[in-house]
Amino acid sequence: MITRNSSLYIFLLFSVSLISTIMAQENTNHDRAFFAAGCFWGVESTFQSLDGVVSTTVGYTGGKVKNPSYELVCTGITGHAEAVEVVYDSKTVSYKQLLDAFFKLHDPTTLNRQGPDVGTQYRSAIFYNNAEEKKLAEEAINQINESGKFANKIVTEIESASNFYSAEDYHQDYYKKRGLTGCAI
Repeated sequence: MITRNSSLYIFLLFSVSLISTIMAQENTNHDRAFFAAGCFWGVESTFQSLDGVVSTTVGYTGGKVKNPSYELVCTGITGHAEAVEVVYDSKTVSYKQLLDAFFKLHDPTTLNRQGPDVGTQYRSAIFYNNAEEKKLAEEAINQINESGKFANKIVTEIESASNFYSAEDYHQDYYKKRGLTGCAI
């Protein structure tokens, strides 16, 4: 016998299931990309300004140490780069458009350096998730090198994505928290 309470329970289960299905469908076009281009604060700020970017997280990737701290990454011994995880809606912004923004936001011809920041943790790197992203990154580098845009060749590393470790909370949205729009370099 179905009572009023059991009908309400069934209705609630159905509602929760429907909401979960809708949310899952909305998130199916959200992809993740990982970029390193010097200090992650400016990199994050640039990607946050792009239409189609859903969220960003600054952190560390490409190294050998699990759960590294900012202080440890700064020593250069972990092998990690300061990087940004970009979650984006592929219906609004393409991976190629993210690559274009990446190459405009920094000097990809300087090895292990951006402005006053020096060390492997400040290297220029693209961490690809699949063969298509790797191909697009290689094509972008070849195209820019052939264009003569820079006097020197691009030294951006193209590496397979590995574990990404979120940086400490005080690094997240660093410029937004301080009312800044970007790096002064």
